[in-house]
Amino acid sequence: MVRIAISGTGLYTPPETISNAELVLAYNEYVRHYNSTHHEQIGAGTMYALLKSSDEFIVKASGIHKRHVMTRHGMLDPEIMCPLMPERANDELSVSAEIGIAAARQALKAAHRTPKDIDGVIVAASIMQRPYPQIAIEIQDALEITGFGFDMLAGCSSATFGIQTAAGLICQGQAHAVLCINPEICTSHLNLRDRETHFIFGDAATACIVERAQSADGENSWEIVGTRLKSVYSNNIRNNFGPMNRFTPETKDDPDKLITQKGRKVFKEVVPMVAEFMLEHLSDLSIAPSNLKRLWLHQANINMNDLIARKVFGRDPSAAEAPSVLGEYGNTSSAGSIIAFHKFSADLKRGDLGHLCSFGAGYTAGSIVLKKLH
Repeated sequence: MVRIAISGTGLYTPPETISNAELVLAYNEYVRHYNSTHHEQIGAGTMYALLKSSDEFIVKASGIHKRHVMTRHGMLDPEIMCPLMPERANDELSVSAEIGIAAARQALKAAHRTPKDIDGVIVAASIMQRPYPQIAIEIQDALEITGFGFDMLAGCSSATFGIQTAAGLICQGQAHAVLCINPEICTSHLNLRDRETHFIFGDAATACIVERAQSADGENSWEIVGTRLKSVYSNNIRNNFGPMNRFTPETKDDPDKLITQKGRKVFKEVVPMVAEFMLEHLSDLSIAPSNLKRLWLHQANINMNDLIARKVFGRDPSAAEAPSVLGEYGNTSSAGSIIAFHKFSADLKRGDLGHLCSFGAGYTAGSIVLKKLH
């Protein structure tokens, strides 16, 4: 049987940040103006007044304190409330490719690999900058990688779905090593005028090298003990933006063209689904949860992660057992669990077991059980 490993990871962190306090200040000014403009309708009961946000509300609801963003420009202007970035010409490197390459170079270095060692590129993310040509092929060309490249969408589980796909390609003999990249520019579909979601997202890009375990010689290499994917259809997290919006131009700017989320329903449905999914996978691999040294969970909400970790371990986990990057990064969609793995895996010892799990829109969930090689 072919053994597969993750032999190196990389992370691109945008230099610009926005704190909760800054976000709240802009949002509350928008609310003040909205309620003032519509005070007659609000008084008549034909419209509802918008509620203000607060740093305390955001931290309690999510555990997020700040987020890294590709650009602050426009996001904190109450009259704009959208990131503004100049469009690049077709002969320039796209933003997604640029940050993906930055993460990829780190992963290649960590895995002791060069682009010549890579047979394929998979770019997996919740939001793609364009439908074609694929970002993966653009990155493949920029890094001078021969072979193949393709993009894939799987919501917040895109990274784990990409890793499973890479592992399958290697097992089938289609490749010896695959570069998996997750350029998540999540602020591109963030609704900064919605109190329930205006604070959620940040931007980042992650990458990892997937190859045969026999050849993995990176200092922080992990053998993939098992992978499992799951999807269950749900409308509770949705984004209706797409090329068919032009068919009905009068609705092209409606709120559903950005992320919409029924947070309480998501919490209620996803937590038990993911905990059961993880426990079933561990059981099928004959691994007791008590043998896990660490969980690297999707970084969407600290309350969800705490409860999932508690259900998996059967007790309250320590901060080291289920590390969080939400405070600094916010929700970076599929990149989140890889950021946690990238930052909190090198300290473990050879033979230690860890469980990387993603979950989110779709619903989708991806489970990867890992054993440290070096």
